[in-house]
Amino acid sequence: MQSEYGEIIIYQTEDGQSLLEVHLGKETVWLTQAQMTALFERDKRTISEHIRNVFKEGELVENAVVRKSRTTASDGKAYETNYYNLDVTISVGYRVKSQRGTQFRIWASSVLKDHLLKGYSFNQKRLAEKGFADMEQAVALLTRTLQRNELVTDEGKAVLEVVGRYARSWSLLLRYDEDRLELPKNRHPPKQSLDYGRTGKSIKALKDDLLARGEASELFGHEREQHLQGILGNLDQTFGGQELYASVEEKAAHLLYFIIKDHPFSDGNKRIGAFLFLLFLKENNLLEQSGINDNGLVALALLIAESDPRQKELMVRLIMNLLAGDTK
Repeated sequence: MQSEYGEIIIYQTEDGQSLLEVHLGKETVWLTQAQMTALFERDKRTISEHIRNVFKEGELVENAVVRKSRTTASDGKAYETNYYNLDVTISVGYRVKSQRGTQFRIWASSVLKDHLLKGYSFNQKRLAEKGFADMEQAVALLTRTLQRNELVTDEGKAVLEVVGRYARSWSLLLRYDEDRLELPKNRHPPKQSLDYGRTGKSIKALKDDLLARGEASELFGHEREQHLQGILGNLDQTFGGQELYASVEEKAAHLLYFIIKDHPFSDGNKRIGAFLFLLFLKENNLLEQSGINDNGLVALALLIAESDPRQKELMVRLIMNLLAGDTK
C-alpha cells in the first residue's frame, strides 16, 4: 500500500507473528482510510467510526495527524483525500476487533516493545541508506506508541526516555563500529586560529592552576622541540589558496587528535589536548552548541589515545559528528 506520504507493508511470518515495516515520509507514514480498511480487513464505515472516536475522545488532535492531498481516481477525476499518520493507524489498530487487528496489537505490544526495550534492532541496511534523521524519527514514533498505549511501566518509561533522547548516539556507535561514519553536513567556517604565543600562555595558566591543586608535575606542558608549533601550523596550511581543514569542526578534531597521538609535550598531552580543543571551540563560538560534555570529552580523549593510528580518519569523523550533535 503506497501513497505520496510513504508505504506500509504487513505480512505474516512463519511463527504467526505480524511484522510491520514502516517507510517514513515527512517524519511519519501516511495512510488513507481505504488503506486502513485493507490493512485491518474491516469495512469503510467501521474504520471511519473508529477514526471519528479517536478525535472525539481527544486521544489525538485531528489537525496534527491529518493531511489532505488531491489524488486522481480511475475515472480520471481528482479528489481530495485525507491521509492519516502512523499515530492514527496505531490508535485504530487498538480499536479494531478482527484477526488483522489482533495481529497488529501483537506486533505493537511484542515486536515494537522488544525493539525498544531489548536493544532496539534497527534495519542496518535502511540506516545506512537513510541516515540519522529517519532513525531518530522511527525511535520517536516507537517511543510515542508505547507510551500512548501504556505498554510500559514507569521504569520502562525511563528506559524509553533514554532511548529516545540518545537515539543519535546509538546510530553514531553503529556507524563507528562499521566504519561508516560520514562527515556531518553542517560545518562552520573558522573565524579564529590558535596563535602559538597566546596558546603557550594559556597552557602555562592551566599548568599553574593544576600545580596549585597538586594535579601536575613540572614536566606538565613542557613542549618537545616546538612540536605544538608544528601542529598549529598544520591546522592552518592551505593548498591552491584553500584551507586543507576548512571548518571549525575539522580543525578542532585534528587538533585534539594530533596533540594526543603525537605527544608534543613531555607530560599532560591528553589534558592539554582537551583544553586546547575546548579553547579553540570557544574562540570560534561553537563550544556552547557542541555536543561534547565533560564525561564525553574524557571518554573521547581516552578513545583517541588507545586507537590504532590507521583509524585516524575514522576518529576525526567521530569527533566531527559529535560536535555536530546540536546543529543538524
